[in-house]
Amino acid sequence: MNPRQDTSTLLSTLKYYLNPNDGRYEDLAKGNLTRNIIKDLTAGLVVAMVAIPLAMGFAMASGLRPEQGIVGGAVAGLLGALFGGSKYQVYGPTAAYIPIIAGLMATYNHSFLVLASIIAGVMLMITGLARKGKIVTLVPHSVVVGFTIGIAIVIAFSQMGEVFGFHHKIGYDFIGQIKKTIAFFGEMNVYAVIVALGTFAICKTLIKISTFIPAPVFGLGLGWLAAATFWKDKGLVLIKDKYGSIPTDFWNVTMPALPDMSTGQVWFDLAYFAVAIYFVAAIESLLCSRMADRMANNKGVPFNPNKELWGQGIVNIVTPMLNGFPHTGALARTAVNIKLGAVSPLAGIAKFTFKLLMAAFLARYLEQVPMACIGGILLYVASGMVKWKEIQEVIEMKSKFHFWLMIYTAVMVPLTGFLTAVLTAIAIFAIAVLMKKIPLHHAKEDTVELELAEAN
Repeated sequence: MNPRQDTSTLLSTLKYYLNPNDGRYEDLAKGNLTRNIIKDLTAGLVVAMVAIPLAMGFAMASGLRPEQGIVGGAVAGLLGALFGGSKYQVYGPTAAYIPIIAGLMATYNHSFLVLASIIAGVMLMITGLARKGKIVTLVPHSVVVGFTIGIAIVIAFSQMGEVFGFHHKIGYDFIGQIKKTIAFFGEMNVYAVIVALGTFAICKTLIKISTFIPAPVFGLGLGWLAAATFWKDKGLVLIKDKYGSIPTDFWNVTMPALPDMSTGQVWFDLAYFAVAIYFVAAIESLLCSRMADRMANNKGVPFNPNKELWGQGIVNIVTPMLNGFPHTGALARTAVNIKLGAVSPLAGIAKFTFKLLMAAFLARYLEQVPMACIGGILLYVASGMVKWKEIQEVIEMKSKFHFWLMIYTAVMVPLTGFLTAVLTAIAIFAIAVLMKKIPLHHAKEDTVELELAEAN
């Protein structure tokens, strides 16, 4: 192959990847332009309202501050809309990242997280430039379902301290969480449990009534009202009690930094977390993009998996440095975006603006929300991740191998961590394929049910 031709192809690819106006806005001009713009702006507003409590919850469950979820989700939404490969995808913090980031923050600091995320971002951009986006689709459906179930278990147990109103930390170790929950059970605050379960019920109920209702916001409202009035003296732990006031000066830059390098463990951890961030960003964003095209019945420019990975790289390089953390395509918020009639990435850009404006205005109220309320929201997220129809699809596969692979992955995620569980599951699958025990593809492996949209 001619080297000049290679260079020309690379330059043209870079030019395409760096161009926000890449054909994804085509549907704005179809029909009434003003009406389509209003659709996108409305979708951006509602998604921003849904995203604020979720982003706060994901940040705090990851060992970070609530405002980092707010600003991170906003910045990621803007960068993803500008440089991603999907018309409809909404970007933000997701449940799959919680055990990874929480594990990192338990030992290191935000600067180390920034470094790991930048390395993952560079890997994502290189994968996109190399046009290897379709490789991720080789991960079997059974592994995807298994790690989703495993992460749901991790999230649910990580919130036991908030749901039961403990004043003690229960940590991030799964077995340790179980032991501490049992040990502190006698200190349970019944009012915290009621707030958590009430928030959970509100989210579960309102989301079924209408997409236009930002259910988590109503959950926050219930918690704030309870803590500010009739249960003011019942010992509810508030966000401000744990994190102090939520600042409205969101723009803090954190540069990457290595901790003490006296042991080789730091290098191993850096590689581990960078690869984990890379895998979650690649798998979840491509699954979400594929789901979005089907849900929207996209007849025009389809999502570009390679450009999507490039955009994910930019998101995960820039967002953590601007007081955020790793982000990817968010299934739930993308589904809401589509159901509200969004037709272009303009909705994601609008979400960036609305989210920061609302957060700045509501900061003094958000900090008075009980932690039990956040626990209820995350229990709602965890419950939505377990999809019986997805499990049934795996069970109905001709080979029982995929059923046991799903169980293996689901059990290993909380016990050993996301990356170890997923990589060993993929290795087991690869060995089985090489030994010709199972085919590389299965008829049902390419389906990602739209109901996954409730997952995070």
